[in-house]
Amino acid sequence: MKVVSAGFKASAIKLAQCPAGVEYEVALAGRSNVGKSSLLNKLVNRKSLARVSNTPGRTQTLNFYLINGQFFLVDLPGYGYAKAPGEIKKSWGRLVEIYLQKRKQLCGVVQIVDLRHPPTGQDNQLYEWLSHYQLSAAVVATKADKLSRSSVLKQMRSIKKTLGLTEEIPLIIFSAKTGQGKDELWQIIECWLKKERYPRL
Repeated sequence: MKVVSAGFKASAIKLAQCPAGVEYEVALAGRSNVGKSSLLNKLVNRKSLARVSNTPGRTQTLNFYLINGQFFLVDLPGYGYAKAPGEIKKSWGRLVEIYLQKRKQLCGVVQIVDLRHPPTGQDNQLYEWLSHYQLSAAVVATKADKLSRSSVLKQMRSIKKTLGLTEEIPLIIFSAKTGQGKDELWQIIECWLKKERYPRL
């Protein structure tokens, strides 16, 4: 996909605050410090559209970015940051699950994991949510440039086994530094937007 425009549109802490239009939405979901903002910036060829922070847990809202004036990429709150207060962690989880369950404009979810580490229990929980709500999904493993090819293959097997990925769920190896996986991810997103594959039931 050729990105000619990309801009921040809105933040929301509840469903009623989400944009009211009919544009499709593709959500980016994953634990804190997994590289969601870096992935988003790489996808749209912007260095700082989404704020990249060294402090995990910074994103606490649903952040909507309008792409080409046609659809939204939605940066969901990260999960799993140990230093966040317990009630805040619970509220983040409730917000994400309500969004996944009830947002009719949502046409696909990119679940982001760190290729260097095994998926966590919360990664498993998110994948179970995606399956339960019958959402179109792809798993993207970031920071591929930090591993050797043999380690990448080993970690891919681990991710597939731990999450229990089916053949219908793509696993994309991604690097925000080199751009590896960018074109493949855009192809999947374009299919979701066109409703050509993995329809939401």
